[in-house]
Amino acid sequence: MATVDEHDHPHEHDPAHEHGDHETDAAPNGPAFFDDQAATWDEDPAKVERAAVVADAIAAAVPLGPDTRLLEYGAGTGLVTQALRDHVGPVTLVDTSAGMRAVVQAKIDAGNLPDARVWALDLATEETPDEQFDLIVTVLALHHIADLAPVLAGFATLLAPGGHLCIVDLDQEDGTFHGDGFAGHHGFRRPELADHLASAGFDGTTFHDCHQMVRDSVPYSLFLAVAGTPVPA
Repeated sequence: MATVDEHDHPHEHDPAHEHGDHETDAAPNGPAFFDDQAATWDEDPAKVERAAVVADAIAAAVPLGPDTRLLEYGAGTGLVTQALRDHVGPVTLVDTSAGMRAVVQAKIDAGNLPDARVWALDLATEETPDEQFDLIVTVLALHHIADLAPVLAGFATLLAPGGHLCIVDLDQEDGTFHGDGFAGHHGFRRPELADHLASAGFDGTTFHDCHQMVRDSVPYSLFLAVAGTPVPA
């Protein structure tokens, strides 16, 4: 499990992607916060390294190939998808921040993310698209979502039979990661998240230690949860 000293801002909480680290006048609980950070997001080497560590963990945990249709939910600037790009087939990146989506689109236009597309989609409030994917990835997004049920149900609908959902997120912490006023989850107890996934229709969730972030000298562990849908007989 890798360890990186992170400098993420402790108070932002968007429902569909991971943490930022620069001060901004935008409200820290919506896409505008990330719009302000999008252009410089990839300049933080800790974020780039974390994406590489996460991608390696996913590639080691689930079978990937040129026909694997990937959806990354809460993709930010697409760093994790970029790290997985050579291991999978067509990719779809989802984020609620227009600024983040613009950065991803620029990468696509520049040829850095071939066979890719971008969606503006919030599964907590919007209808699930009529498509399916072999791999759904979400990294440091789920703990921002107060009501997990509709999002996990959306993932279950989007995941093709025999596919895999890979969630990278925080183990339960004492609330210091974001600080006072955070409306999401202070990480997750692994058995409780497994119960949520089972209720949404996922099968056989397994957990792996994935990464460690250090903030203000305090370590916070990240897990990789891998869940699948039953293959029809």
